[in-house]
Amino acid sequence: RGGARADSLLPFPQEEETKRLLEPAASPPNKVLNGAEQSYHNLPSARTDEQAMLSSILAKTAINIIDVSAADSQGMEQHEYMDRARQY
Repeated sequence: RGGARADSLLPFPQEEETKRLLEPAASPPNKVLNGAEQSYHNLPSARTDEQAMLSSILAKTAINIIDVSAADSQGMEQHEYMDRARQY
């Protein structure tokens, strides 16, 4: 079928929108706290916080994984092995 591409209907191309979201502004606003000027670049990075949170989730998930491939399948019939794998 012919027709306009979905991204051509958007006000900005997808690449430009992603670029605008990921890159900080060319001249970020400075904040004045108690008379001290604090630059945007001195603030803790949200990306670092997000990475730490994702690493924590990954570590917790890895602890809770049961490796069914390591189960001793000797002495079990195929259907018993599959039932046990499904149970886990």
